[in-house]
Amino acid sequence: MSQAIMHKPQLVTLKDHLVFQLAVFCFWFSIYIYVPDFGVYLNQIGLSLSAVGVILGSYGISQILLRLPLGLFANFLRGRQKLLLATGFLMGFISGLLFIFFHSFLAILIARLLAGITASMWVTATILYSRYFTNERASQAMSLLQFLTVFAQFISMMLCSFLIHRYGWTFPFWVGTAASLIGLFLVFVLKELDEDEEESQHVKAYSIGAILKQTIRIQPLNIVTLLSFLCNAILFITIFGFSPIYAEKIGITGPALDWLIAAFFVPHTLSSLLLSFKPTNGKMAKGLLKGSTLGLIPLLIAVPFAHTLLIVSLLHFGIGLLLGFCFPILLGQVVKVTPAGIRMAGMGYYQSLYAGGIFLGPLIAGKVAETTSIAVVFWLTALLSAIAFIVTLIRPVEKT
Repeated sequence: MSQAIMHKPQLVTLKDHLVFQLAVFCFWFSIYIYVPDFGVYLNQIGLSLSAVGVILGSYGISQILLRLPLGLFANFLRGRQKLLLATGFLMGFISGLLFIFFHSFLAILIARLLAGITASMWVTATILYSRYFTNERASQAMSLLQFLTVFAQFISMMLCSFLIHRYGWTFPFWVGTAASLIGLFLVFVLKELDEDEEESQHVKAYSIGAILKQTIRIQPLNIVTLLSFLCNAILFITIFGFSPIYAEKIGITGPALDWLIAAFFVPHTLSSLLLSFKPTNGKMAKGLLKGSTLGLIPLLIAVPFAHTLLIVSLLHFGIGLLLGFCFPILLGQVVKVTPAGIRMAGMGYYQSLYAGGIFLGPLIAGKVAETTSIAVVFWLTALLSAIAFIVTLIRPVEKT
């Protein structure tokens, strides 16, 4: 079975897949293990709410600034692109040490910026792993990566509070630092396949500026990027932002809050895993995106009317499931609609711009919550989903 899905079956073994997948797990686990209680921790050490906001936002800002340049630069690192991934793990390791041993605003800001640099290296990981698969199986490759991403996030969110309660506030940082070291070791043993001949020739023939112009002009890529911007804004406004806040307002606290998180992340993880077993053609991909963005609208509208753990959890089960279909499909589309010669640049462009949704979504939602109410935040998020649905109607996300 493994040979049927590999890009170069004679070169890539099941062991190579497992090494890469474990490295991906360590990648996200190392920078998410402390996230669920990070804001609380910053308050505990005496930082103001405004300082907390700056630190939290810095993670998204560094990704907005770095992912596109990294994608362009990586095109010219023939045969050495995994060194960027190794650099990401090294930045994660340094970030963890700063969190452990320093408590000033500047030191923690630098540490979080370094974590953002780590996340920026995801550009390289996605393209390197896509080379393990044929182009027809690109959506499955990206679904596997998305599954590992949300699985690592889910495990992190489940473990964080337990580790803090049992071993203290800094212990999750120690765990993340250890995961960075393990990931760094795995990078140096994972197999890096050469780029396609088309990609190699393209890099020789064009400058960075020319590649950037070509990337920006790929209309299907712009459509996919806009959809991902909207979906990431929805994700970071809800479960990574205001869903836990709303839950606490209606009395869902402590262990009960873990049920809400599980209700979102279990289907979110499983939907990505499901897509990894079945390739999606153009018609199926567009149908899933249309159905998911449309289905999110009533679920998001209904959240402020839910006042029990059961109902709130059921609504977030649906939200997690539908978003779980969107992300791997969109990631797979980037590989499919971008020519091989500029694929690393295309992924950098895509990831840099959708990071804007990670930053702007919660920022705008926070302003809305302050001036109106938290209920309006969810209705705003439903509007974003409606816009995403309209975008799927305007143009197919791929031609085939």
